[in-house]
Amino acid sequence: MQKIYFQCDYAEGACPEILERLAHTNLEQTLGYGEDIYCEQAAEKIRRACEDETLAVHFMVGGTQANLTIIDAALRAHQGVICAETGHINVHETGAVESCGHKVLALPCGEEGKLTAEQVRRVCREHNALGRDHMVQPGMVYLSSPTELGTIYSAAELKDLHEACREYGLYLFLDGARLGYGLAASDNDLTLPLLAKYTDVFYIGGTKVGALFGEAVVISSETLKKDFRYIMKQKGGLLAKGRLLGIQFDTLFTDGLYFEIAARANRYAEEIREAMRKKGYIFLASNHTNQIFVEMPDRDLEVLGERFVYSYDRRVDDTHSLVRFCTSWATKEGNVEALVHAIEAL
Repeated sequence: MQKIYFQCDYAEGACPEILERLAHTNLEQTLGYGEDIYCEQAAEKIRRACEDETLAVHFMVGGTQANLTIIDAALRAHQGVICAETGHINVHETGAVESCGHKVLALPCGEEGKLTAEQVRRVCREHNALGRDHMVQPGMVYLSSPTELGTIYSAAELKDLHEACREYGLYLFLDGARLGYGLAASDNDLTLPLLAKYTDVFYIGGTKVGALFGEAVVISSETLKKDFRYIMKQKGGLLAKGRLLGIQFDTLFTDGLYFEIAARANRYAEEIREAMRKKGYIFLASNHTNQIFVEMPDRDLEVLGERFVYSYDRRVDDTHSLVRFCTSWATKEGNVEALVHAIEAL
């Protein structure tokens, strides 16, 4: 029996709409390096969705590439980036940011995996008080929403972080690798216009939300806009066949497709979450996105593992483990029903 994957949100290829569009335009000749009509159309749709025509929009292949390029573009040689200890740049990118010469300044983030404005202020105050020219200077705050624990930042939290960054002259950068699932969450009050307003730069994830590959980097900071393409090229991020990215985001931002597929993944995750809740399982953090972090008895996981694939996180005690079940834009209703029934039968 072939196993059903609930391991991650990038196990499948791409939305049929994207594949059809790529096939339809396959033999067209266009300019390269993102200067084609499709990248122009996609960028304009994103600017309209953000309600800001002044934004710079660039398309890159993957999240790690986007993260290190943005951070290196923003920081001087003596500066580092503040990040939650669970942040992707701290634990999942093989020191990519450090390889550019910038230290990741990781902070404890509690069970929700989020930074607070007060933490940022405290770090900056301590740096200014402790012989600051002998220490790495904070130059940027890195967030992700959803976080690595599936939680999201509220509009008020982001606004507070924005104000703290303004007080101390820091850039604010939000990693949106799973942004669609966050924006489509039932308890979300953030919008693309608010993201554009309260960050200096963020990106809209495509790789994990319906695209074959790709992230759309959205820059509001005038300083970061300057010469960003040079830095993209230097980091290997200026794709020669850039139209492959433009076509995908042009499709995702047509008729609300991006938000529709993300909302469906969240609904399926909620069905699974409810079945687990009825069993009395303990969740790592309360969230309504597509990632479910849950403590389960090892005996139950052994049974489920015969048919389903999930991500192992860590051991909780002698008989329980923390695992992640994850839905995606491509999750099938029948597979969700199968998992729910298997949980109920435990």
